[in-house]
Amino acid sequence: MSTAEIRRRFVAHFEAAGHTAVPSASLLLEDPNLLFVNAGMVPFKPFFLGQETPPYDRATSVQKCIRTPDIEDVGKTTRHGTFFEMCGNFSFGDYFKERAIELAWELCTKPAADGGWGFEEGRLYPSVYAEDDEAVALWKKVTGLPDERILRLGRKENYWSMGVPGPGGPCSEILYDRGPEYGPDFDPSRLGPDMPTDLEDRLLEFWNLVFMQDELSAVRAKDDFDIAGSLPSKNIDTGMGLERVAFLTQGRENMYEIDVMFPVIEKAQELSGKRYGANPDDDVRFRVVADHVRSSMMLISDGVTPGNEARGYVLRRLLRRAVRSMRLLGCEDRVLPELLPVSRDKMGETYEELHRDWERISTVAFAEEDTFRQTLRTGTQIFDNAAGEVKQTGGTQLSGDKAFALHDTYGFPIDLTLEMAAEQGLSVDEDGFRRLMAEQRDRAKADAKAKKGGHRDAAAYREIADGLQRAVDFTGYDTVVDEGTVRGIVRDGGVVPAAESGDEVELVLDRTPFYAEGGGQLADHGIIELANGARVEVSDVQSPITGMIVHRAKVLEGEVTTGLLAQAHVDTARRLSISRSHTATHMVHKAFREALGETATQAGSENSPGRFRFDFSATGAVPESVMADVEARVNEVVLDDLAVEAEVMSQKEAVASGAMALFGEKYGDEVRVVSVGDWARELCGGTHAHNTGRLGVIKLLGESSIGSGVRRVEALVGSDAYQFLAREHVLVAQLADTLKTRPEDLPERVNDLVERLRTAEKEIEKVRLDKLLASGGELATGAEDIAGIKLVAHRVDGATGGDVRTLALDVRGRLPAGTPGVVVVIGAAEGKVAVVAALNDAARDRGLSANDLVQTVGPYVGGKGGGKADVAQGGGSDTSRIDEALAAVSAAVTEAR
Repeated sequence: MSTAEIRRRFVAHFEAAGHTAVPSASLLLEDPNLLFVNAGMVPFKPFFLGQETPPYDRATSVQKCIRTPDIEDVGKTTRHGTFFEMCGNFSFGDYFKERAIELAWELCTKPAADGGWGFEEGRLYPSVYAEDDEAVALWKKVTGLPDERILRLGRKENYWSMGVPGPGGPCSEILYDRGPEYGPDFDPSRLGPDMPTDLEDRLLEFWNLVFMQDELSAVRAKDDFDIAGSLPSKNIDTGMGLERVAFLTQGRENMYEIDVMFPVIEKAQELSGKRYGANPDDDVRFRVVADHVRSSMMLISDGVTPGNEARGYVLRRLLRRAVRSMRLLGCEDRVLPELLPVSRDKMGETYEELHRDWERISTVAFAEEDTFRQTLRTGTQIFDNAAGEVKQTGGTQLSGDKAFALHDTYGFPIDLTLEMAAEQGLSVDEDGFRRLMAEQRDRAKADAKAKKGGHRDAAAYREIADGLQRAVDFTGYDTVVDEGTVRGIVRDGGVVPAAESGDEVELVLDRTPFYAEGGGQLADHGIIELANGARVEVSDVQSPITGMIVHRAKVLEGEVTTGLLAQAHVDTARRLSISRSHTATHMVHKAFREALGETATQAGSENSPGRFRFDFSATGAVPESVMADVEARVNEVVLDDLAVEAEVMSQKEAVASGAMALFGEKYGDEVRVVSVGDWARELCGGTHAHNTGRLGVIKLLGESSIGSGVRRVEALVGSDAYQFLAREHVLVAQLADTLKTRPEDLPERVNDLVERLRTAEKEIEKVRLDKLLASGGELATGAEDIAGIKLVAHRVDGATGGDVRTLALDVRGRLPAGTPGVVVVIGAAEGKVAVVAALNDAARDRGLSANDLVQTVGPYVGGKGGGKADVAQGGGSDTSRIDEALAAVSAAVTEAR
């Protein structure tokens, strides 16, 4: 049974049972505890946490997921994959344990000819939380299984929580017995509280049914918490691994061999000449390639770009592990252009956007591979230097911190470091490396833990929302002044009945014209006047939960109480200025896509008064000519005075109309589409100018890189752009007057001045060097004779490192041929010391070394240095003992004679 058919049957089964089919959310959701969506229930968390009211009692979905803690285990087991699809069915206060068990068991055991998966009942083992006698009884009732077929396991295995205070509950898993070839025989009645590790491959868990019934408090660990009581509404949350069911129904050994993944392995075999199944180490590499190519593609599709932090770092690591694994399989050439299209063709059967956005996806991936290939070259040089230092000191082991620096700073994989060290007869302090890696992970975990509890304060908003019984009415698209009623006041994280003058509060009205920050647009500011004469100054507006608009404000005078009528006044000048910026951002986005192609997709923005920044995907710097073209294009549209209009429609209608949706944004079933004439269309909830003519002028200030594959353009609009251009005009006029030329001739005039300055600097430098070298002959002639060795030990004040080297080599060349000659020159300039020692062949034959002489000087000048026997150099920061250093050189030559 194909993966697509398994997915289709799952959704159809639950739709027939009254569930609403919910499309997969993006892998990127705003959640303080998660980098990526890592489970099917994540998009439904606000419902389970009581932050939002679900629009349906039952739902089913097939959710894209990414889990990153198991990256190192990918390919080594049948169970660990980075990207996977989780099928789930959810009940929000509707059915509970019995119906959840019935629905799952029916789909698993129903014959394939009747729309089920056709699993043999004798191979299925339900597991339950050891203390959940109710679940045991229900499994027996629904399935007819005896007690000995039902596994009782402990909290670690069969109790679910989010790791923070909130809902939790016991769970039941459905396990499939793959047979004795995958593990030892077992007695189900003797298993527990933990699943033995030697049975994990044999008893494969593929579906987890969570019975969300408890309110958890004091959560100390996954299996260490207190149960405060029962939830007022009991919910069902299940998660079924699509890939696991696929390899079970397709008779494969593991998830990497299923129909949507194995074609990548087949292509990797073709490229490498290696055969899957011939070598265990190579098999792991093949599986890493299959997983990481697919995972990377899905992340890029949802808007992630490679970088050195957070989501970008995960993507970079996945792409580089895939390329590295192919290198270990013998492929030195670029591989992603061959592998990625194979994964696209299989996954694109379900996710059409992979074909639609292929140009952007492939551009990002291929550019990262090219960057990594350069990293490998650079890292190899750095490794060679580190290995050389170890050998120079007589060592045999590369330190853990060196290996960690190669990995963490340069992206150099540890397995490559181990391989190259072995080639040079060195070992690597792996324990030290692992310790530093563990410390880094601990810091990351501590940081993540510190961020946990992002849902903690939602209770106050939820309490107010329950009182409202409907979403706050936002009226700001049509007006900047409106009347409403105070429905809630939050102070210090809790709901209060009143607030006095001077209090910092969060105010909720039942209707408001104030725009809450979102979609890159900054929040409105303004004043709220209450019916009793009180006044509140609004400095920020947020939407902490769906349907709630919260005004963060300070009470300027009077007392604010719930139930008061209020008149909200938005700062009109600020709103109009921000709206112009937002419209300009849409226009610049469209213009860049026209100029650079469809890959120039928005990756972020900020619309503030009179100014905006726009981030977009690009593989390199944007040429000045393109910047000029984009600026000209958007200002043409400004002059065209196109109407800017918004209309609400379904997501499907919006996509069909050509409207763009932005990555990482969360859209409902009904979306708002903003159009700039017939030229640009985007899904957008922000406020805009009524027509492009109101923007006045748009001025692009420049562009820069903010990460691998992402560029940032900053710009001005309206009066801010005019004022900038006015200042530029004054500056140009002043320069033209100073240089006695016309403004249009300024570039040529300035270039001429710069060239003349450069020529003068070169002439001055030549005179200076000639003067410096003029003393070379005199120094050589006056060389001190120490037992037949000619020694020049000289100090030059005001000389830089380059000057010192030039003089030392020049003097060495003037010493008599065949006579041992030693030249040590020490320069002092701007508080820094430069040292160069230069010896001829005859001096080296007498046992002298330039490297040794520089080492002799180091302690005197507060520095160090080194080099070869003929020429060495160094530096320091203590100019007070240069004469002592020169005397020490003379003494060293005397002792060596």
